[in-house]
Amino acid sequence: MEALSAPELGLPSDIWHSFAAARSVIRCPEGYLIYLQQTEANCFYYLKSGKVKSFIQSEKGNERVLNVYQGGCLFGEASFFDELPRVSSAVALTPCEIVPIDREMVRTEIAKDPELAMALLKYLARTVRIMSSQVDDMAFRPADWRVARYLLSLTPDADGAVSCTQDEIADSISASRVTVSRVLRDFTERGWLTTGYRCVYLTDKDELENFCR
Repeated sequence: MEALSAPELGLPSDIWHSFAAARSVIRCPEGYLIYLQQTEANCFYYLKSGKVKSFIQSEKGNERVLNVYQGGCLFGEASFFDELPRVSSAVALTPCEIVPIDREMVRTEIAKDPELAMALLKYLARTVRIMSSQVDDMAFRPADWRVARYLLSLTPDADGAVSCTQDEIADSISASRVTVSRVLRDFTERGWLTTGYRCVYLTDKDELENFCR
């Protein structure tokens, strides 16, 4: 599920910019492991640009995608605030610019702008709501509905492409790649989408949305 940006949460688009301005960015190449499950959370992150995936991994190596973050989002904040080991890992899906936010920075910036505290609480609460919705979807909805819902949750690129691979979709909705391939083929035959290299084009978004109702 794609995480929501500040405007989508009803917050000013520049609400997190004070974090970005307070410290130099870290530039991460694609595939860079930003943090690891079960490690100590000394900071969380502001994603200035790029795309980051958070995921959990079982002892057998099975992976489940939790969120995909776009530029302008915060990530890794839950374990930072509850001071317990991280419940997930995060990896750069594309080249990224990130800003680590530690406790000193949080205290300093909130002292300057107390509205940041309320914004962070809203962000945390919405994250919990999204995760609860994901659990419901996995438990009670068929795979084709989950694929459609996942595709609709992603933000199209400038050319209208929704960037994702069949493996990413499968991991995100807890389905097999074979199932995802079958569903995408069915949606293509219905004229709802076309597939490209590591992307999907939603050619009839209205019908896809109707399918999810």
